[in-house]
Amino acid sequence: MSELETFRAETAAWLEANCPASMRTPMPSDEMVWGGQTLEFKNDDQRLWFERMRDKGWFCPDWPVEYGGGGLDAKQQGILTNQMRRLRCRPPQINLGIWMLGPVLLEYGSEEQKQRFLPPMARGEVRWCQGFSEPNAGSDLASLRTSAVLDGDDYIVNGTKIWTSYGNKSDWMYALVRTGPMVPKQQGISLIVLDMKSPGISVAPIDLISGKSSFCQVFFDNVRVPKSQLIGEPNDGWKLGKALLQHERRAMSKFSESALPTHFDLDEYLQRALPEPTTFEEVALHQRAVACMMDEEAYSLTNRRMADSMGARQDASGLMAISKLVHTEQEREKFELLLELLGNEALGWEGDGFASRDLELTGSWLMSFAQVIAGGSSEVQLNVIAKRVLGLPESK
Repeated sequence: MSELETFRAETAAWLEANCPASMRTPMPSDEMVWGGQTLEFKNDDQRLWFERMRDKGWFCPDWPVEYGGGGLDAKQQGILTNQMRRLRCRPPQINLGIWMLGPVLLEYGSEEQKQRFLPPMARGEVRWCQGFSEPNAGSDLASLRTSAVLDGDDYIVNGTKIWTSYGNKSDWMYALVRTGPMVPKQQGISLIVLDMKSPGISVAPIDLISGKSSFCQVFFDNVRVPKSQLIGEPNDGWKLGKALLQHERRAMSKFSESALPTHFDLDEYLQRALPEPTTFEEVALHQRAVACMMDEEAYSLTNRRMADSMGARQDASGLMAISKLVHTEQEREKFELLLELLGNEALGWEGDGFASRDLELTGSWLMSFAQVIAGGSSEVQLNVIAKRVLGLPESK
């Protein structure tokens, strides 16, 4: 038996023994476990699965062991991913720091920053949020105006960020700030990390159409941030921000997997609402749903193939743009079909008379419109694909 075959057998056995049966089911949004300084578990199985994956180092299986990771190579990580997918294991935690900031710190952070920030992140001890978008920047992130002015050993930060997911519940933020002049505007941006409990930071939740307030606006009023918390070189944050967004789009592209938060099984609802289509309209709706499921499966297989070949690519922005664009547009189409299948049952908002999961589906349908904007709108992804993949010239 080869080393990889041995690893596959050992991984399968470990997951079978350590992932509780209840953690092998689709995960409702209210059962997500977020890493952070204040952990919340709904049951003992959630805690057990979290602690065992943490102690195994498999929150970050491909990170070096010295930073709290599992030390797996690309092939071993692929085996772990496939085995978790086979068992339909839930993610043991949701952690934006691991998905997005961690890879950037590994590549661009100083050794001191890696030692300080990565091990707590890898243990799920810090909840991170992202400070990129601003009220007046629109889709032009490079026009951001939140400033960071050097004052001795600190940067003084002033300005505001918006659409900050879970900013009101996060421990730390990674943010793009302006440390240089506006022209050329991409060259005056830096990436910093800051403690959300710092004096001068205030957070205001934003009411969303889905009825939830996961987005926030964050205000900075003369916030002191040690200059040791600037990642990379001053005014070099645009490069780091683009790298971080690649990882964000890659994370968003994984949301089709069965255990991730946005999952609603289209086939489950198809069998429930339309087990035997008879009329022309029912047959047409059934065919649309089957075509959507085929597209989902094709996307999932393509995404796995891209992940296997990603290591050799220096610039994966084009692939990540394709992945994010296709997946979020597919999700929006899926939720439109789900609502058509449920009919009047999809009209509920709250109260008795509707199943709780159906109510959650209605909210998720509304949020599917936000997903085609978050992480870069579909229009932005099309521009990236045009330039980075197709090599089309800039319009004049």
